[in-house]
Amino acid sequence: MAYVALWWKVFGFAPLITRTAMLVAASFSLLGLFRLAETVANRQVAAAATLCTALYPVVFAQSLLVHLDLVAAGLTFWGLGEYIKQRPSRTAFCFSLAALAKETAILAPLALFAWELFSMLWPSRQKSQTEPKEEGDSESTARTFLSLLFPLLPLAAWYGYHYLRTGMIFGNPEFFRYNVADTLHPLRITLALLIRLWQTFGYFHLLLLTIATLFAIWLPPLHDRNGRRPRIAIPTQLAMLFVIVAYVLAMALVGGAELARYMLPVVPLVILIGVSTLWRRVRWWRGVLAIITLSFVMGWFINPPYGFAPEDNLAYCDYIHLHQDAEQFLEARYPMSRVLTAWPASDELVHPYLGYVTRPMQVVRIEHFAIEQLVAAADLRSKFEVALVFSTKYEPAHPLLEKWYLWQEWKSRFFGFHRDVPPAAAAQILGGTLVYNQHRNGQWVGVIEMNQIVDARR
Repeated sequence: MAYVALWWKVFGFAPLITRTAMLVAASFSLLGLFRLAETVANRQVAAAATLCTALYPVVFAQSLLVHLDLVAAGLTFWGLGEYIKQRPSRTAFCFSLAALAKETAILAPLALFAWELFSMLWPSRQKSQTEPKEEGDSESTARTFLSLLFPLLPLAAWYGYHYLRTGMIFGNPEFFRYNVADTLHPLRITLALLIRLWQTFGYFHLLLLTIATLFAIWLPPLHDRNGRRPRIAIPTQLAMLFVIVAYVLAMALVGGAELARYMLPVVPLVILIGVSTLWRRVRWWRGVLAIITLSFVMGWFINPPYGFAPEDNLAYCDYIHLHQDAEQFLEARYPMSRVLTAWPASDELVHPYLGYVTRPMQVVRIEHFAIEQLVAAADLRSKFEVALVFSTKYEPAHPLLEKWYLWQEWKSRFFGFHRDVPPAAAAQILGGTLVYNQHRNGQWVGVIEMNQIVDARR
């Protein structure tokens, strides 16, 4: 956040500046992945894996949005590269920055620490060609352990500072309840684990790469003029596996919102291993990857047949255009009215610097636009004159599991799922008239003018 604030301070506060800052950060992250892939494989694999990652819809969308995950992922890639090259000081530095960018990035060095401990109990551990240290070198091993534990220190210092300033360690009580206390239910953990596995190996056409990789494993390695094509060293693959498993398990345990971007530090590792396997065993590997990358590009524009966060592809652009048009209409026609709406539109109407309105409007907030929320709001009609309703999440017209009642119940119970009432029905519930309605690729927005209550005795 300090990095983005510096751009605003130097170049000004504008969407173009923000997008540029994030594109630079995304380029830095992809460079870290390229350097990592080049270290563990070769330049062909590195270029292909980096291209696939850059075109993957979640990475592509996040490269323009001010979220922490892609930068933390990039610093993790740099840290992994330095770890494999056995550079303890640089390893500690990169992983420390990653943990300060986003606290959950501490999972990577801790997972590698667990791998180092595990490998000590495996006497037959093979060394990769990139590992210069000699087996049994206790001093080098100690430096490696210290480099992986060191990132805990700046992170602990940050938590200590946060506690001194706020009296809380992990954020306010509502944040802790939503992201930790309410997630520790055995059934929820199991469901979240399945979701995290899907996001790591199948989400937005990743399933194509996963299936291709599984088929390729059964093929014999190819030979070229240098002999049999080499694999990524087994210890290196196992180290990456430890990081992937750590993220999948940890993100299944904590985090109220099961967002795909939380898995960005490990999805590119899956892509890297998949690309390396195809390069090693499939003669037409470039053609296979061309099909996969084409499916990724299609994922920018074509929404999948299951629910997803609009920030995971260019659906977020549809959201922005819908809200810009509706809120400009609202400001022009009802500038002094009190508006019933939900977050994030409530912030968009209150804070002009977000770029949706030119001056603040009065807002009455509700949680979302499920029927129970609208029924409760209908009893408070005297507190607002107009309502701005919109789709708070993307749901396809015919979800894959819409007829599985138990899954719908679990989603509502554990993941805050609800169905937003469409604008026309919302107008009937609130007792108003729908004066503006717009749809775009499965998302919608509507403006409802409340009908005036007339006293019949006058």
